[in-house]
Amino acid sequence: MIRRNRILRTSPAIRAMVAETILTPADFIAPLFITEGAHVKEEIASMPGYYRYSLDNTVQEARELWSMGIRSVLLFIKCADELKDNEGTEAVNPDGLMQRAIKAIKDAVPEMVVMTDVALDPYSSYGHDGIVKGQEIVNDATVEVLARMSLNHAKAGADFVAPSDMMDGRILAIRNLLEAHNFDKVGIMAYSAKYASCFYGPFRDALDSAPGFGDKKTYQMDYANAREAIKETLMDVEEGADIVMVKPALAYLDIMRQIKDRVTVPVSAYHVSGEYAMVKAAARMGWLNEEKAILEILTSIKRAGADLIATYFAKDAVKLLG
Repeated sequence: MIRRNRILRTSPAIRAMVAETILTPADFIAPLFITEGAHVKEEIASMPGYYRYSLDNTVQEARELWSMGIRSVLLFIKCADELKDNEGTEAVNPDGLMQRAIKAIKDAVPEMVVMTDVALDPYSSYGHDGIVKGQEIVNDATVEVLARMSLNHAKAGADFVAPSDMMDGRILAIRNLLEAHNFDKVGIMAYSAKYASCFYGPFRDALDSAPGFGDKKTYQMDYANAREAIKETLMDVEEGADIVMVKPALAYLDIMRQIKDRVTVPVSAYHVSGEYAMVKAAARMGWLNEEKAILEILTSIKRAGADLIATYFAKDAVKLLG
């Protein structure tokens, strides 16, 4: 026998020395769910161990994340029902919850990279990512609001806007409006390959943003398709995206690898709420070891090509990494 591959697996020290994929705290983006009020920390029933925070507790959480070495947060807000409409009025309110959250975090932790969700579903009386006419989610009118929303976030101090809507042409519209107002240092993290997935259920519970009719399959991608993801992603890069994203992560590792091999911008992945909830549920039943599952899953996502991982396990992973 000339080659004994097991030599490189002999001990923990040797395995660490030759490891091809290494997780670090800088790999993680921590999603934050924000609600109105004070001293609020509400556990999300379908996401055990994850919470909605009021602004004061959001700031406290951001400080803790920074102290742990996590350098980026992705903000989502829970909009009050009475502020929802079909025009995205609250989405472009300069004094809205998202805008106040951006300012509060940047004031408290100036170096934190603040990314913001750009989509209309939290603000929509229909729960869709765009403006509704009849039974159609219209594209171009939605894009105009998304661009204004992005500009609003930039004015509040966001480092990156993260359009998650999957409307056609929104990256170019956002880039042009940011440039026109001299926000040439604000980045765009595009949800480029966002699939119409069943794994978003707990997230929609967290923000009360489930669609009021139909589904999101006319704008989110068909999970049967791979070439379409490449097309969408390359178009987003051409339109000015600085980072591209695949969402969900775990069931789409093949998509991530194909995209990573085709683009030169960073690739992010969203390890979504349903993927988080599955691990939590199985661990509670004693069917798997949660700590081992967290690290194995996150390593697999990075190994598949993700440069950044948005995950609800960010804090847990950093603690496990020691």
